[in-house]
Amino acid sequence: MEGDFNENLLRTVQAENEENVKDRIWSENKKMWVVAGPAIFTRFSTFGINVISQAFVGHIGATELAAYALVITLLTRFANGLLLGAASGLETLCGQAYGARQYHMLGIYLQRSWIVLILTSTFLLPIYIFASPILKALGQDEVIAEVAGDIALWFIPVIYSFVVSFSCQMYLQAQSKNMIITYLAAFSLSIHIFLSWLLTVKYKFGITGAMVSTILAYWIPNVGQLIFIFRGCRETWNGFTTLAFKDLWPVVKLSLSSGAMLCLELWYNAILILLTGNLKNAEVEIDALSICLNINGWEMMISLGFMAAASVRVSNELGKGDSKAAKFSIMNIVITSFAIGLVLFIFFLFLRGRLAYIFTKDHDVATEVANLSPLLAFSILLNSVQPVLSGVAIGAGWQSVVVYVNLGSYYLIGIPFGIILGYVIKLQVKGVWIGMLIGTFIQTIILVIITYRTDWNKQVSITQRRVNRWSVVEAESDNNRGPA
Repeated sequence: MEGDFNENLLRTVQAENEENVKDRIWSENKKMWVVAGPAIFTRFSTFGINVISQAFVGHIGATELAAYALVITLLTRFANGLLLGAASGLETLCGQAYGARQYHMLGIYLQRSWIVLILTSTFLLPIYIFASPILKALGQDEVIAEVAGDIALWFIPVIYSFVVSFSCQMYLQAQSKNMIITYLAAFSLSIHIFLSWLLTVKYKFGITGAMVSTILAYWIPNVGQLIFIFRGCRETWNGFTTLAFKDLWPVVKLSLSSGAMLCLELWYNAILILLTGNLKNAEVEIDALSICLNINGWEMMISLGFMAAASVRVSNELGKGDSKAAKFSIMNIVITSFAIGLVLFIFFLFLRGRLAYIFTKDHDVATEVANLSPLLAFSILLNSVQPVLSGVAIGAGWQSVVVYVNLGSYYLIGIPFGIILGYVIKLQVKGVWIGMLIGTFIQTIILVIITYRTDWNKQVSITQRRVNRWSVVEAESDNNRGPA
């Protein structure tokens, strides 16, 4: 009888444990998708704004299309990456403060981030004002460079739109209130399609019409986000305050580290294109590579959504002081993202060159895409893990560490290997890409090791000390807070 009782008790305990695990997985997945889902859709929408603009500019003329592509590729992506990186420091601060229930701090951090990002955007202005001579100095066609210089001036309001867009997204994501961003992104994209047609096709305003529509597409969601924050985030927004100008160094330091971390990754991909441009049969190689990188870019929107989820979940749980929940979140997001990446890996591995005919009718280009498809598939697989681990680093505040990891993996290993395989061993674009993949693989392995070997209980202590120190500083100056 006693044996039967013990056996039944053991079964009951096991059943309860299984139920608890299922409940934890279900609960964690809901928290993850609340952030990841809207983040993925928003990034697809933002990516789509440039695609739509480029499509309508292409109907204006070949020169205008080439000029627009130059501004997007060489100027705006650089600015976008720098500002997004700088804004991601806000993810660490807001996420950890929200987890620690220091709600009033989120509004202060948001305003400090605005100050840092406005200064950074202003610092970038000369690049856009003098875009034409800069592009000519880089060896671009003079006619295209002149048109690009005019288009670049139109992009100045777009650059400042990133200040509000990126910071508000980080602020709302930290509170898992980013569904509003999805609605605004969908509305903005719809308006952009209509206005682009109206201004460029129907009324034929040319570049002016296309750029007016683009500017509105970026600023409409910003206005909606600000209204939502001022009226719908009463716990975390207490109005404008002079405290935003005090103790700026933690925000600046994290912004610099985050900006460097993301820019090193973005420049790494740009170097792949530059290296390919110097190879034999460069036109076919670049066309094929552009198709592959375009597909990879769309897939990266999914990975960046999981990156945002990892950052929010880790920073929230560290702020709460729950190291086990932080580790469980990391495991859940990595497994989910990797599973999606594995499906896409198999899909693109077997689809190969047939996919190219969506973008081109050139048989040579399609053949080259087929040759590059295995590398595209492996890139997608690595992208399913690497951005998530970068999100973990942002959530924990390790950006400065990842800067050194990126420098070593990408620029001391990846690029030299790419040059050797592409130029010395003469594997052409394959060799360059393989070298770059080696760098990404090493970076991913290092981040896995860092994440695995981290003492998360110690990390909780570090986070708690950081949040408490900041809250004490603000409490001492609380009487200086201005009205809303």
